[in-house]
Amino acid sequence: MNITLTPVGHVENTITKKTFTPHGNDDPEERLKQIKKYRKETRDTFSTLVILPRYAELLDGIEKFSHIVVVYWPHRLPPEDRQLQKVHPMGRKEIPLQGIFATRSPARPNPLLISTVRLLNRKDNTLQVQGLEALHESPILDIKPMTRDVDKDDSLRFPQWIHDINQDLDCGD
Repeated sequence: MNITLTPVGHVENTITKKTFTPHGNDDPEERLKQIKKYRKETRDTFSTLVILPRYAELLDGIEKFSHIVVVYWPHRLPPEDRQLQKVHPMGRKEIPLQGIFATRSPARPNPLLISTVRLLNRKDNTLQVQGLEALHESPILDIKPMTRDVDKDDSLRFPQWIHDINQDLDCGD
């Protein structure tokens, strides 16, 4: 079965190069610094989502939400990264290899990426958001409102390596 996706718009922001890759730096401390810097930059980045004019009407009512989920395509992901089956999460060699589907790595067979971002405002066919980690000109495939009842679950569980990464990233810069 073939699936065809049509972008509904694109991202405009200042993120023009990938900060790290699945084949990243082997120095754990340097890698952690790089990831912290990346996380801070993306949290502070303001992006404009430019929706094609023919889809502008689909945005009606979106401005009433504080956060949205953006589905986008990593257009600069090298084809060889789509062949990876396992990675060390966040490039951290001390974490055992995990299957791609058990990570948020952009390296995947169908690299559909998602980010939940703060919606700042809407003007016609554009949305101003904060915290999107997509590269400039990334194609947008879909936008959904974030809703508490659907997107939050108190029974969520995570492997220990997720807690470890989050603890490392949340400690002082």
